[in-house]
Amino acid sequence: MINAMDSLKFSKYLCQIGRYCLRVLSCVLILNVAVGCANPNSNASTGVDLTTASDETDGQKRAKIRLELAVGYLDQGQTNIALDEAKLAIAADPRSADAFNLRGLIYMRLDDFGLARDSFNRGIALNPRDGNIMHNLGWLACLESRYAEAALNFDKALASPSYAGQAKTFLARGVCLLRFGDARQAENNFLHAFELDASNPIAAFNLANLLYKRNDLVRSQFYIRRLNSNDYANAESLWLATKIEKKLGNTQGVLQLTDRLRKQFPTSREFGLFERGAFDE
Repeated sequence: MINAMDSLKFSKYLCQIGRYCLRVLSCVLILNVAVGCANPNSNASTGVDLTTASDETDGQKRAKIRLELAVGYLDQGQTNIALDEAKLAIAADPRSADAFNLRGLIYMRLDDFGLARDSFNRGIALNPRDGNIMHNLGWLACLESRYAEAALNFDKALASPSYAGQAKTFLARGVCLLRFGDARQAENNFLHAFELDASNPIAAFNLANLLYKRNDLVRSQFYIRRLNSNDYANAESLWLATKIEKKLGNTQGVLQLTDRLRKQFPTSREFGLFERGAFDE
C-alpha cells in the first residue's frame, strides 16, 4: 500500500518513525494539486464578487483544461508531460496562481527546488491568501531543513480563512517537527490532524508509533487498531500492532496479527522480523 501511494520520489526524506512518512509526502502534495485546481482564488471577505464560470475568459477556460490534464499526467507519473501542460496553462492564463502552484509541485518531484520555490512565490504573489501555496512553500522549506521558515508558512496556511487543507498541513508540520527532532510537538500536530480527519492512516500510524516509543501502550493500541481495521493496513502497521500487543501481554492478539502478516505479507521485512523474534529492531 505504501509503495502504491509513493508516487513522489522523496525516499531520502524519510523520517525516523516509519515508512508511513512517505505517505505524508505523497498525499500532502498530490492532494494540494487537486484542491488548488478545484477551488478558484477566493474573494472571501474582500467585498469583491465571486468569479463564476460566466466570468471566465477563454484563456482561463483553456488554462483550467490544461491544469486538469496536468494533474492527470502527474498522477500517472508522466512528469514531463505534466510540466508541459502546466506551462501551457500559464501561457493561457499568466495570472493563474493554481498553474504556478502545480508547476512548483512538478519541479519538487523533479528535485529542482529552486524552480519550485520560484513557481510558488509567483503563485503567492498572484494570490497572497492561497493556503495551498503557503502549505507547499512550508513543505519545501522543511525538505531543505529551513524549519523556522517552514513553520511560518504552515502557520500562514492554517490561518488562511478560505483554506480547507488543515489536516494535511498539521500532518506535514508533524513530519517536519520530527525531522527537527521535536517528537512532542510532532505528536501534538498529528493529534490535531487526527481530530480533523479520524480516518487518516498517516496520523493514526504516526500517533501509534510515537506513543509506543513512549510506552503509552493503551493509547498506542487505540490508534493502530483503528488503522488496521480498514484497507490501509500493511505490513508495517500490522507489525507495530504486534509489538504493542506483545508488550501488553496479549498472546491471542499477537497470534492473530502475525497470522495476518503471514497470509497477507509473507515476503515482507516485518514478517521476517517476526520469524527471527526481533521485536526490538
